[in-house]
Amino acid sequence: MKRYWLLFSQWVTVLLAVWFVVATLQPDWLRSAQRSTDGMTLLQAPAGSPLSRPVGSLSAPARQASPAVVSINTSKASTQSPQSQDPWFKFFYGEQEEQNPAGLGSGVIVSPEGHILTNNHVIEDADDIEVVLADGRRAAAKVIGTDPDTDLALLKITLDKLPVIVLGQTQNLQVGDVVLAIGNPFGVGQTVTSGIVSALGRSQLGINTFENFIQTDAAINPGNSGGALVDVNGHLMGINTAIYSRSGGSMGIGFAIPISTAKQVMQDLLKNGKVIRGWIGVEPQDMSAELAESFQLPKSGQVLPSGVVITGVLKNGPAANAGIRPGDVIVKVAGQPVSNVAELLVQVASLKPGEPAEVKVWRRQGEVNLRLTPAERPAANKMRK
Repeated sequence: MKRYWLLFSQWVTVLLAVWFVVATLQPDWLRSAQRSTDGMTLLQAPAGSPLSRPVGSLSAPARQASPAVVSINTSKASTQSPQSQDPWFKFFYGEQEEQNPAGLGSGVIVSPEGHILTNNHVIEDADDIEVVLADGRRAAAKVIGTDPDTDLALLKITLDKLPVIVLGQTQNLQVGDVVLAIGNPFGVGQTVTSGIVSALGRSQLGINTFENFIQTDAAINPGNSGGALVDVNGHLMGINTAIYSRSGGSMGIGFAIPISTAKQVMQDLLKNGKVIRGWIGVEPQDMSAELAESFQLPKSGQVLPSGVVITGVLKNGPAANAGIRPGDVIVKVAGQPVSNVAELLVQVASLKPGEPAEVKVWRRQGEVNLRLTPAERPAANKMRK
């Protein structure tokens, strides 16, 4: 009997020791199979470390970049019909509510001093701009400068200890790379969507004057404009700008301005309050087989010759003063070949106003080298008028 009691005591001791070890080191093992009062057994996975994520998780770049992405609320001054105070107007139409249009977008904090990149269309014509940080802080924003030609704007707020995003290297970006779009779509709050880079260098979309978009299928919706497109390291690769959509929502075709373009624009806005670009005063048109034949341009097999046809020249403009005429085909600007209108715009814009540059054109009698002095490109609103 004494032997059985000793054996029993030893087993109890061993089981208690095992229970103590499990309860101390892995308490979830005991809770995962606990029976509730209604007789239902629930199985629950053990809690893991917040820093230990499953393979393939994009929580790390989202966690790194999200604090620097802000919401932007804009409003215009209240407007009221001048007849609203007329007693007869009130009698027939009643009291008219004051109109105070408001807008919503996103932005990205790019410096500890409080500089914020966003889209020009987000803050265009706004009288008041409020920035809301991811941590809930709010601040009024001042406009440093805008560039409608690329749809970019630079704002500044005054707050301490601001989260700042790290700028990426867009030349390293390739089609197929995973990217995240971060912003405030439809005003629901900060949202992260994922996708891949669908294409690079998208242009001639009719969205901006100067286009060099990153195309992505990461969901971009209204309110995402001005938000961040980041890579798997959480580095800023682009500013989300536009979507192609028939419904108003994301259809998997979104466009972002590369940070390389945004950085150059931002530096010009900081230095001059505007972006200074070259301008020569011509109406260009892309080359076609019919135009190449009519201008007797040399062809290599079935390949069309490179160049941009000039269909109009502004009187007394830089191009006219240099001797460029309607019907000329511009083939090179400052030694750089030009094959379409988009390339011509970029090459001319990169010229410094007032500094002469060589332009090679083709005329019926052959190639001609002209010396042209570009002027400063007029503001977008003046050109539209």
